[in-house]
Amino acid sequence: MPTEPLPAAAAPVQPIRLQRDRVTVAIYAHFVGWAWLIYGFSPAVPLLAAELGITKAQAGLHGTAMALGTFSTAFLSPGLANRFGRRRTMLLGSLVITVGVGTLVTGDSLALTLPGAFVTSLGGSLWISAAQPALAVHHHEASAAAVSEANGVGALFGLLSPLAVGGAVAIGWGWRPAVAVTIVLAAVAAVLLARLPSRGALGRPEAPVPAVDALPAAPARSATSARSAVPARSAVPARPAPGRFPRLLWHFWLGLVAVVAIENATTFWAADLIVTRTGAGPGAATGAVAGLIAGMCVSRFVAGPLSLRRAPEKLLLVAFAIAALGWLVLWTTTSAAVAVVGLVVMGLGYGAQYPLSVSLVLRASAGRPDGAQALATMGTGAAIAVAPFALGAAADQVGSHTAFVLVPLLIGCGAAAVLAGLRLAHRQTRS
Repeated sequence: MPTEPLPAAAAPVQPIRLQRDRVTVAIYAHFVGWAWLIYGFSPAVPLLAAELGITKAQAGLHGTAMALGTFSTAFLSPGLANRFGRRRTMLLGSLVITVGVGTLVTGDSLALTLPGAFVTSLGGSLWISAAQPALAVHHHEASAAAVSEANGVGALFGLLSPLAVGGAVAIGWGWRPAVAVTIVLAAVAAVLLARLPSRGALGRPEAPVPAVDALPAAPARSATSARSAVPARSAVPARPAPGRFPRLLWHFWLGLVAVVAIENATTFWAADLIVTRTGAGPGAATGAVAGLIAGMCVSRFVAGPLSLRRAPEKLLLVAFAIAALGWLVLWTTTSAAVAVVGLVVMGLGYGAQYPLSVSLVLRASAGRPDGAQALATMGTGAAIAVAPFALGAAADQVGSHTAFVLVPLLIGCGAAAVLAGLRLAHRQTRS
């Protein structure tokens, strides 16, 4: 008796894997150099203030200068990516950051250190503005894991930076030699990248990168069915009108701005809080910031693999909750040892926040990761401009302890933005 043919067996779902190759390693090297600079210079800002005899608000202007550098990159990076490709943009960033760090560590007045901070940030932001889209393109569905791991590798080496600064201060060298190590790391990154061709993820974007003045689109009615670089665990945004980014991107962009503000406000002024609350010495308090970086390092290596199996939006909300718990421990203690514990817990939350946030922004870009990265860079610059200066100015008026209430307020704002984005993504998926 004839029988009906059996249906073809469904192809097994292949697990998402992160493949690390020469391109990946070369890109990771730039995260190492940038993390060393950020996590070394930021906690050294109170030391710079004491050295130059300036107020905390004036010292916080270094964050504003770095923000201006980052903000400027948002307008430069799309054109550079279109004309020269991502590889050459990163090589240019290495040159710029070398000039900036050289000026920063040799400057003996605000007239020199502020421009040094601006140029340094300009170079570092050129690195990141090209590196993160390159990782997203190179690793496709594993993009969130790649971006998280890249930031984790950076944090692993950045963990040593505040320790190096604290040690250099303790033996009388000051903070400058430890920060100057960034120049060596920039040279290493440039050598690794220069050996690779300017094609694929390191070449020019497949489509021209749009300007960064695109407005959010009207809410989409349906989700696109085309397979994209977004894993199935995270909702895919509907394609917006030409020249516009999806509305979903802007929710995650607001979350990203809050994340950057939280991290920079903490790294700039946590050492000062520890000094005023626990009586620890400046060198020890600066070194204690390594606890924050250690937590971030662990978190980023954990968040990457988790993002291959869990929705990044939900992981990000958990990260906000952990960060709030760590802040509570740090803010309520008068013990230096417990303060370090609080910093570690904060780091466990902070570490996942930035890579997950920027990955969500890139994923919601409707196929334009370089343009979305430019928007992310603008938001990053705005956050760095406001947060360290605002907390420093508040500390001048009401003390570091009261001023640090700004951190949980930012955590709440970031969590609310991401939660709104998650709900919008669910509505788009069901429609």
